[in-house]
Amino acid sequence: MGFKKDFLWGGAVAANQVEGAWNVDGKGMSVDDVARFKPDVDIKDYRKNVAITSTDIQNAIADPSTADYPKRRGIDAYHHYQEDIRLFAEMGFKVFRFSIAWTRLYPTGEEEQPNQAGIKYYQNVIQELQKYHIEPLVTLSHYEMPLNLAVKYNGWADKRVIKYFTRFARTCFESFPDVKYWLTFNEIDSVTRHPFTSAGIVPDQSTNLLQNEYQALHNQFVASAMVTKLTHQLIPGSQVGCMLTKLTTYPATAKPEDVLAAFNKNTMNYYPADVQVKGEYPSLILNYFRRHNISLDVTDEERQILKENTVDFISFSYYMSMLTAADESGLEMTAGNTVVGGKNPYLPTTEWGWTVDPLGLRLSLLQLYDRYQKPLFVVENGMGTHDQLNSDGTVHDQYRIDYFKAHFQAMKEAVDDGVDLMGYTSWGPIDMVSASTSQMSKRYGFIYVDLDDYGHGSGKRYRKDSFQWYKHVIETNGEEL
Repeated sequence: MGFKKDFLWGGAVAANQVEGAWNVDGKGMSVDDVARFKPDVDIKDYRKNVAITSTDIQNAIADPSTADYPKRRGIDAYHHYQEDIRLFAEMGFKVFRFSIAWTRLYPTGEEEQPNQAGIKYYQNVIQELQKYHIEPLVTLSHYEMPLNLAVKYNGWADKRVIKYFTRFARTCFESFPDVKYWLTFNEIDSVTRHPFTSAGIVPDQSTNLLQNEYQALHNQFVASAMVTKLTHQLIPGSQVGCMLTKLTTYPATAKPEDVLAAFNKNTMNYYPADVQVKGEYPSLILNYFRRHNISLDVTDEERQILKENTVDFISFSYYMSMLTAADESGLEMTAGNTVVGGKNPYLPTTEWGWTVDPLGLRLSLLQLYDRYQKPLFVVENGMGTHDQLNSDGTVHDQYRIDYFKAHFQAMKEAVDDGVDLMGYTSWGPIDMVSASTSQMSKRYGFIYVDLDDYGHGSGKRYRKDSFQWYKHVIETNGEEL
């Protein structure tokens, strides 16, 4: 069967990792503007790399430099977006996923009126994409909430943030009416794994962190449903998707207790999509709340909002799979995309400890489609690794080609199995500052950016070998890998 004729091939980035210009044209500080590069921390220790305290935040606010805060400088896409989009067009992109930095439009999140310079910037980006017939796929919230809302309200743990977010979203829909595809919250399930980055929750300001995390997640569900309704009202024909981290977990053995442990982890991973696709909390999750003394503030009006405003499609990131067991003490653990899990002895891992499992992508697609029967969209997938820029400006990255080839083949097989797959956006098509470790040396792109972990370099863009390979994949709609 193969991919559908209008399959959306492209790439994905986040504003906080590429734009830079953190204090230009009226932009306010976001939670990622205080993410510090920690060269002395093990690159595989995700928890230490993303850990933050109130003192860390205050120190960052007092430091106006970009030296220790790489996301403040990104790859300067704010001033290079035309060049970058031209390169994406050369690869043949049908779609480009990017996020709108909330603080470019509302610097503190509480303003009554938006910052017009921020609106103009994104209008220019969208016009540039339209020039090359590239569909924008816009994420409203991608780890970029205003720092002010985090410090003042403890982020999404406070329901007042819903009002500020819906104001921001309305401004986006009214200012960018040509955008057809929207995502609400990036990896919405990540609130319980990195609460500050995802929801602006400062752990040492929380007397009951678990309670705050799940209340924040509920508030994001409500906000997502409200802006889904708003999108459909303001942009006829628009489509809105939820976005989750697909954390595919296998039992470490065939022992029934291990199978049950894997079921429980997968169930917890699915539930944010359950709420946004089915419009209500699953009974298994409600029982989990009871067992852990989690009491959410949920109104009847909110329940109705969730039920009546479900998403049109499901998007997700897929980077790795993992193992679990009833007793994990005997497992070798490995890091990954915001989570630590058991290492699978049958699969290779990257330098950052991420398991490479193409078949897991096929399985994930089958699981999601079987569970929801909604169109699917792979909006993040890729391999971070070191690249070598040669003196002639080439980067030979056959390892990246091999990675994508195996994952595209898995997608084709899932489509042949009957999965309705809308499109695929690689993470990321161009090198950018890493979300977890704030490194530049952890490279994903088809395009090399000449910057190092400390911001040194020309910033010049170079096509890697994988650039031409991906171009051919798109030209043949995935028939020739």
